[in-house]
Amino acid sequence: MEQNSASVVSVVVVNWNRRELLRPCLESLARQRGVVCEAILVDNGSADGSAEMAEREFAGTGRLRLRVIRNRENRGFCAANNQGIAAAAGAYVALLNNDAEADPDWLASLAAAFQARDVGMAASKILVYEDPRRIDKAGHLIYPDGQNRGRGSGEADRGQYDQVEEVLWPDGCAAMYLRAMLERIGGFDEDFFAYADDAELGLRARAAGWRCVYVPSAVVRHHRGASLGVGSLRRLMLIERNRVLLAAKLFPWSLLLLNPFYSAARVMAGVWAALHGRGETRHFAGPEGKLRMAAGLLWGGLAALPLVPKMLAKRRHIRRIRKLTPAELRRLILDHRISLRALMEQSV
Repeated sequence: MEQNSASVVSVVVVNWNRRELLRPCLESLARQRGVVCEAILVDNGSADGSAEMAEREFAGTGRLRLRVIRNRENRGFCAANNQGIAAAAGAYVALLNNDAEADPDWLASLAAAFQARDVGMAASKILVYEDPRRIDKAGHLIYPDGQNRGRGSGEADRGQYDQVEEVLWPDGCAAMYLRAMLERIGGFDEDFFAYADDAELGLRARAAGWRCVYVPSAVVRHHRGASLGVGSLRRLMLIERNRVLLAAKLFPWSLLLLNPFYSAARVMAGVWAALHGRGETRHFAGPEGKLRMAAGLLWGGLAALPLVPKMLAKRRHIRRIRKLTPAELRRLILDHRISLRALMEQSV
């Protein structure tokens, strides 16, 4: 890579009250090799001393080129990432969750993926921190109603995802984006707040003609569900709400009109999964837990309704940047479709 901004990789880390997880995350960035790493910590009003710890132990110590941006309140994953992206100096902008730790060659491996002109995103091989023999995510798949899941999530790592290949989009836990692409298509949609935000950005980038490359040598270990907790109703609400918003904003009409049918099939499969204690339902034990889960899904659907007109209006902007035809976008989604069975076996 050339010197100056082209030699710098900016890494944005968003944090909210996760001091003890944040420390090893930043330690892993301090150990990066092969690139100049600029870390931007955006703290969303933490009350646990996270920002102070980062400034004391990393900023100005020579261990890591770190800048800390402090928000007074929790502005959400999307707004905070946009702040970090705006402050970034690098030609490449990476995201790393505060509950994740990167291998020393993570950034260099991802940066090497941007050889072709139409590559705008690079995806990491994300492993489960508590059991690194298992895959957390190796890129993403999507169900035709807008629900998305990590490719290979929960599978034993047997080398089945050890080849460089194209995937739909990267998981926002550990991703890299071409800054020029972000300047062209825009950053995260702040109406999403958190969850499915990386799906929206990734699918918007694909619609605009950019590709995503999965890099198996870019390894990250991730504590699953540390942000809101796997049993959180708010987490479930945001996932369901943002599924609807994603489809309303980006899906071609030929697929969007079928959304209620695909969604009904997913709900029926979810009932089967609940009866057998599979997938997401495992986090909501017993009849009371299943009712809480149903309430969270209903809450998400209702919360989406006031925002659907806004998402439909945003389709006009998508038309201005779109390179794929509606038929090509539909084919892309269906080519990277997760089966209903796999969707029910997995949990986020």
